[in-house]
Amino acid sequence: MTQLGLPDDIQACLFDLDGVVTKTAVVHAAAWKEMFDAFLRAREGDDVRPFGSDDYDQYVDGRPRADGVRTFLDSRGIHLPEGTPDDPPDAQTVHGLGNRKNELLLEKIRTDGVEAYEGTLRYLEAVRAQGLRTAIVSSSANCRDVLRSIGAEHFFDVRIDGVVAAERQLPGKPHPDTFLAAAHDLGVEPSQAAVFEDALAGMDAGRAGGFGYVVGVDRVGQTDALYAHGADVVVKDLAELGGKE
Repeated sequence: MTQLGLPDDIQACLFDLDGVVTKTAVVHAAAWKEMFDAFLRAREGDDVRPFGSDDYDQYVDGRPRADGVRTFLDSRGIHLPEGTPDDPPDAQTVHGLGNRKNELLLEKIRTDGVEAYEGTLRYLEAVRAQGLRTAIVSSSANCRDVLRSIGAEHFFDVRIDGVVAAERQLPGKPHPDTFLAAAHDLGVEPSQAAVFEDALAGMDAGRAGGFGYVVGVDRVGQTDALYAHGADVVVKDLAELGGKE
């Protein structure tokens, strides 16, 4: 293992954004809960239990926005029209609910701002100093703006986010396609790249893509689940992996 806590043959690192680089996973979870709870309260005859943390982990976390809506609604036996990506946030469609969630998320970010995990920023500095290539891989369409807000855009050679995935028609996590695209753009084989993820769907994507090393980042006490979904190692902070000068 290198001083970065990675196998010797790893040449690139692929980082998720929310929950790995930035402290926005909890903000996403709060926005999803507010949106879904309001939607469920207005329903009759359906399973209208409030949206919980298990729902977030199993059906929403790490997935593209519309996929998260579909997957959660399917778990409750609720079916809505797809609509279109430009549906207004009050539309009773899959995309309408997704847009309402994004509206709530941006309100929370504007109010409270965005913080980075200092351990991750230090680790990124060490990774770059060792000459490894880096990519940010996020389902968020707000990825670039969030990175700019914390002054971290320069850490990444490649960005595969919700905008790029839509342009290239890449299915999101738990499919490995966005991570595979990042490895391709960096010029490395999947076996030469390490994936850093906090979401169970991200673990599944890392394992399905045949990546050389999958690091689970446990911010919420789901270490066992991260291992069960394919992590090679689980840490609470990337500083635990090393990279200190």
